Amino acid sequence: MSGTNSTIECLKSRRSVKSYKPDMLPKEVLQEIVEAGTWVPTGMNRQSPIILVITDKKVRDQLSRMNAQIMGAKGDPFYGAPVVLVILADKSVGTYVYDGSLVMGNLMNAAHALGIGSCWIHRAKEEFESQEGKELLKSLGIQGDYEGIGHCILGYPKEEVQGTHPRKENWIYYVD
Repeated sequence: MSGTNSTIECLKSRRSVKSYKPDMLPKEVLQEIVEAGTWVPTGMNRQSPIILVITDKKVRDQLSRMNAQIMGAKGDPFYGAPVVLVILADKSVGTYVYDGSLVMGNLMNAAHALGIGSCWIHRAKEEFESQEGKELLKSLGIQGDYEGIGHCILGYPKEEVQGTHPRKENWIYYVD
């Protein structure tokens, strides 16, 4: 089978965006991206992850401050993105890290397919292990033993996204 497949081309052309316009995404677009995150295979279909959709600027800025503090940096680790999706997963499920990672991949690929920029930002684990992070989850009504897997930041790219980088040598080994 040969030819161009739009899904494969989308996967190959997605890039991390590190500069965003402040414009909020339409709710319908955001909902479509988030729903795509729920359609991942999970270990024994236990569906361990949850997605926090953060569009409230106050909460978004709180997470940005916490993340920067953990990183030991100043500035906004979310690159000005107006939307932060936080992926958490239930630590009682043995596959929770893998399940949450697949959610992150689906979110970023769905965003790209809809013309929205995205980037995976780390340190969610440390954020939600902190007292402030635990209190934030409690204030949002989130109960359970969750670990932060990552932040998927979303928004409209401020500048044109750069092209592809060459793939490394010896990425694939065939065993025939």
